[in-house]
Amino acid sequence: RIVCNMGEMADPIQLKDEGNERFQAGELDKAIECYTKAIKLCKDKKVLAVIYRNRSACFLKKESYTNAASDASKAIDVDATDVKALFRRSQALEKLGKLDMAFKDVQRCSTIEPKNKTFLETLRRLGAEIQAKTTFSTDSRVQNMFDILLDEEMDKDKKEKAANNLVVLAREDAGAERIFQNNGVPLLLDMLETGKVEMVLAAIRTFAGMCTGHKARTMAIIHLVGIDKLCSIMAVDNEDIALATSDLFQCINDSLTGGDRRTYGKEEALVLDASKDLKSILLALLEMVASKKVSGHGRDQALNLLCRNVPRKDKKDHDHSKSLFTIDHGLKKILKVCGQIPDLPDQLPMTENTQLIASVLLDKLWDDLRCDPERDHYREFDPNDMDRNIHAINALSGLLQGPFEVGNQLVGRQGIMEMMVALCGSEREVDQMVAVEALIHSSTKMSRASFIITNGVSLLKDIYKKTKNEKIKIRALVGLCKLGSAGGDDYSMRQFAEGSTEKLAKQCRKWLCNSAMDTKTRKWAIEGLAYLTQDADVKDDFVEDEPAMKAMFELAKSKDKTILYAVACTLVNCTNSYEKKEIMPELIQLAKFSKQHVPEQHPKDKKDFIQKRVKRLLKGGVISALTVMVKADNLLLTDQTKEMLARVFLALADDAKDRGTICAHGGGKALIPLALEGSAIGKIRASHALAKIAAVSNPEIAFPGERIYEVVRPLVSLLHPERDGVQNYEALLSLTNLAGLNDKLRVKILKEKALPEIEQYMFEDHDHIRQAATECMCNLVTCKEVQDRYLEDGNDRLKLLVLMCAEDDEKLQRAAAGALAMLTAAQKKLCTKMTLVTLQWLEILQRLILHDQPQIQHRGLVIVYNILNSDDNELAKKLIESEILEILTVIGKAMDNPKRQLVIDVARTCLVKAMDLGLIKPFTTPS
Repeated sequence: RIVCNMGEMADPIQLKDEGNERFQAGELDKAIECYTKAIKLCKDKKVLAVIYRNRSACFLKKESYTNAASDASKAIDVDATDVKALFRRSQALEKLGKLDMAFKDVQRCSTIEPKNKTFLETLRRLGAEIQAKTTFSTDSRVQNMFDILLDEEMDKDKKEKAANNLVVLAREDAGAERIFQNNGVPLLLDMLETGKVEMVLAAIRTFAGMCTGHKARTMAIIHLVGIDKLCSIMAVDNEDIALATSDLFQCINDSLTGGDRRTYGKEEALVLDASKDLKSILLALLEMVASKKVSGHGRDQALNLLCRNVPRKDKKDHDHSKSLFTIDHGLKKILKVCGQIPDLPDQLPMTENTQLIASVLLDKLWDDLRCDPERDHYREFDPNDMDRNIHAINALSGLLQGPFEVGNQLVGRQGIMEMMVALCGSEREVDQMVAVEALIHSSTKMSRASFIITNGVSLLKDIYKKTKNEKIKIRALVGLCKLGSAGGDDYSMRQFAEGSTEKLAKQCRKWLCNSAMDTKTRKWAIEGLAYLTQDADVKDDFVEDEPAMKAMFELAKSKDKTILYAVACTLVNCTNSYEKKEIMPELIQLAKFSKQHVPEQHPKDKKDFIQKRVKRLLKGGVISALTVMVKADNLLLTDQTKEMLARVFLALADDAKDRGTICAHGGGKALIPLALEGSAIGKIRASHALAKIAAVSNPEIAFPGERIYEVVRPLVSLLHPERDGVQNYEALLSLTNLAGLNDKLRVKILKEKALPEIEQYMFEDHDHIRQAATECMCNLVTCKEVQDRYLEDGNDRLKLLVLMCAEDDEKLQRAAAGALAMLTAAQKKLCTKMTLVTLQWLEILQRLILHDQPQIQHRGLVIVYNILNSDDNELAKKLIESEILEILTVIGKAMDNPKRQLVIDVARTCLVKAMDLGLIKPFTTPS
């Protein structure tokens, strides 16, 4: 044993050995002293790591776990595979309660020494402890959250935080299961019973998380909570609670109808039959529709849920039993909602959107039926059988706004028109109001309008002149507006005298600007303009009236979403973005000869007038209104309305100078949902508007964040052969712009299967389309998938690209040369292949490097360098033996020139490469 004085020692190895002996003897403090001295003197990293590891063992023995872990870490920093140091740190961390970190260290130990039983046993033990601790921790957190939420004296901020934590925990399957297993459902019911909005919302949202994607748990919650209880919560007069409960019902429906992907085995058929629960929910929702105990918000959400979940989403699915069941048990209830008159006493509580949602539901159910016998239920409805004429006529209005075919048939029944006329002549103002609205809705079709023009115009004029009630006056005016515009935009088919429509429109604008009127009444002014703006004089007057225009935009942003359709119609008319059939000049001449009616265009419907109106709308703030309208609930924002909004956006984006304004006000983002959902025509129009914006704007600004990736699919859809040439061209330009940004976007474009279409358009006869497709390909060739397609044999892809480099069109030539330069740089095999696809390759290459455009010349020189660098010595030799060497020499010897420096530098690089290959000798200066 070494017994010399430590103060006299200067050798760290001796001090380390002394420390080891002291440790063996159990003299831990002396051992630590030796190791500490050795650490101060030691310069060798490996020896230092051993000393730290040994001192760590001393601290472990002394139960100084923080120091033990610290020393072990220092040893591991030098050698990450030091098993002793790793295990000692694991032991120290376990004692410090850091089980996760300890588990990771011992896991690394077992990886290095997989047969070490101590490591394996420790791994198993720590794993079990972590699991137990996590479960206990989650359980205690759940209980703690409930304690805070149900404590009357607890601070409000703490309660809000606990509620949010509970909702977040329920969104994870493990958390949802812990809440469920730890008496969570009764505690959540206690929260519901408090009646406090924040508590009720937290409980409902937690239930929604627990029901998402888990059929068994969902069924258990339904039976513990009760469908009636959930309906009573949705019935309360609070929009947030009604919406949250509606979301919960949607989660329940999704889980019970296929949202759960778990495999339950044999017991699924016995235990998890959800058909009874789904039927009970459907009946409960139908009961809510016509119940006086249900608030307007609750009724809206019940109708919304029926709209979403009853009609088939795919008509190929033969099972439409839910629609038949709903019609059998709920048609009269839905019609009752349509028949309500808010101005009368003892009516169902409703919001401004309730009756429109009911009409949408009637329309969706009608559309889901397959044959006439099934539709007889609708036809059996007889307005004459309803308790009061006024309710019958209002219900008829609901049908006319929904399944128009049914409503139209009913209007033609004996006694119905007489009923309307009688109500128009009633002394009660509410009777007149309902009758006028029904007349307006029943004159939607030209055939019906012609009947009412002869029978109802005088009636409406009489009401308009005599009534002092502004609400009735405005509705009568809208009726006159609608009948006055029955000829559409045909200038020769004006129904009323010259100037009459302008007078009607002026009155509508006056009411629209009257902020003292209620929103519902002002909405009718927009309804009137929606018809009257088919007249070009009215369009011009409207866009010149800035207060009226801005008033309409503000109303479009209001909570009353029944206004959306009328606003969209007005904007479509003002921008002339409706579908216009092209009539052959020969047919016009033939019609004139045979004295048939020929539609005439209004002078103010010509292009320059339309452009002026578009500018006025943009200046008035139309984009901000459109972006709000697009965000409306899908049930109220129908496919037809979406299509009209898409048409308006396309008209607004026609001038490239206006596209920056559209992007600045969020128009780019608003177009994405219109391009992804809606009618086929609507999606095409919205996609085309997106293409116009993406073609000339910075896509990262126009579509910020992740939205930029959502733009790709609509743009690719415009490459379809059925789309017209302008759509193909602008889609290719926008995809080129996107492909130039980053790899992720390029991969997204390929995933949407755009590549075959782009290749096809490279063979197109139309010069602009061919050029745009080639530019797009130029930006895509950095992708490995694209390069592989060019490496494939048996196609003309590479040949086409090489031949395009010889085209006279400089833009096409530049794009093709750029693509070829990048391809030959990425894939050396293509350098050889390009010489085999055409005998003209050398001539084309010479033409490129002699081009007077520096960009094209640069691309040609890069291709030359790629060939020299391709490991094909024979090809390189052939290249240098041609006239290309002389051209390279001339370019390389040129004086430095900032405008052509890139070209000169590449030429010099090619010459240096040729020298490296031994194909040419270095330049020598004569002595």
